[in-house]
Amino acid sequence: MLNMKNDLFLNSVGDLISATSVNNEHTILIVDDEINNIQLLKRTFRGKYRIMTASNGLEGLETLKRNIDDICLIVSDHKMPIMEGTKFLEEANKIAPDVIKILLTGFSDIEIITDAVNKCNLFQYVLKPFNPDELQEAVKNGLDKFDLASSKSLILKDLKELFYKTIKSIASALDAKDPYTHGHSMRVTLYSIILARELGVPNSELEMVETAGLLHDIGKIAIPTSILCKPGKLDDEEFAIMKSHPVNSEKLIASIKKLHDISPGVKHHHERWDGRGYPDHLAGEGIPYSARIIALADTYDAMTSTRSYRKALAHEVAIEEISKCAGTQFDPVLAQKFVEIEDIIRAAKDNPEEYYAKYSTLYSQIN
Repeated sequence: MLNMKNDLFLNSVGDLISATSVNNEHTILIVDDEINNIQLLKRTFRGKYRIMTASNGLEGLETLKRNIDDICLIVSDHKMPIMEGTKFLEEANKIAPDVIKILLTGFSDIEIITDAVNKCNLFQYVLKPFNPDELQEAVKNGLDKFDLASSKSLILKDLKELFYKTIKSIASALDAKDPYTHGHSMRVTLYSIILARELGVPNSELEMVETAGLLHDIGKIAIPTSILCKPGKLDDEEFAIMKSHPVNSEKLIASIKKLHDISPGVKHHHERWDGRGYPDHLAGEGIPYSARIIALADTYDAMTSTRSYRKALAHEVAIEEISKCAGTQFDPVLAQKFVEIEDIIRAAKDNPEEYYAKYSTLYSQIN
């Protein structure tokens, strides 16, 4: 298995396929209603692959569902009772689109072949009576394709894990500048993704909300510790420096292509619904949606965390304050939802690791 954490790098596609093939026993599902054909196919592949069989399409679908993590390739006859091969493979494709599909058919009908290719994601069809060497070559090529696709998935997963851990490390490094804000970025992210999910934010946008939450304060790296950790009230000059952190955050991520989409959420999380926020005095729906979500999470965590200048406020007090500020500081719809899910927020505050694993998009992609 390819694993970047163990510093294993394969030098070519050939190495990639070979390594996967050595470490994984391939399982083939054979579907045919004639026992003699099944026996012939089993003899053809004996000693090379693990074989599962089914005598019709319905049985084949049940076998596929039960063994979805094991089956790599399906060889199906076309002419079968109960369910023809093309219909079986079409249904199989809905269950396991990545599994390689080969159709055996005694008909060279172009309509059957076209139907199979279009609806079944067919890898190859083989005419009967088949040549065993030809079928073995088709299966080998199909499994090579399966292995390559699986290896690409592993590479993408490792890259996502590397990206996620890098982002977390940056957030942790920032929090470490101020012992009073330790864990702030992770908690803000947690409350943000909970709120986003409860609001029904599409899955395609949840990762952006999560990444923006982790990096929303990254610009504070440029803020002097004397200002960041000052126990008393900031003077006007110090506050002006502190207010520069959203713009600094945007500048820091601007050169990273993967982070372009999160820039609005990072830059504008201190804007207010009434237009009295910063840095651009945006108002109402002119504030990016992700920024409005993060603003609520950020404020809640700031209120419920002990800071150098005051002790943490109780959960109930923070929720009441958010309710009061709906329509002035916060998007009223989002604020109302935050208040509605206060029990989930409180539980997440008390048990952040459990709830982060439950709600995170990035975490779920690498575990």
